[in-house]
Amino acid sequence: MQTSIREKRMLLNITQEELSLALNVSRQTIISLEKGKYKPSLVLAHKLAQLFKCAIEDIFIFEGDENIV
Repeated sequence: MQTSIREKRMLLNITQEELSLALNVSRQTIISLEKGKYKPSLVLAHKLAQLFKCAIEDIFIFEGDENIV
């Protein structure tokens, strides 16, 4: 899974630490999310979408067997 978290975070001009504090997760979680190595809970994905003022689908790009069809 790819994400646009880093790009959206950079547009807001906030650090990984600031994002982690806003979402109440560790900085390591943000690093893993940005690298696409961690699949967030629906609650965390929703919080990201709210913070970035976009749809969840605008943040996470599913590929291959992650798609239904």
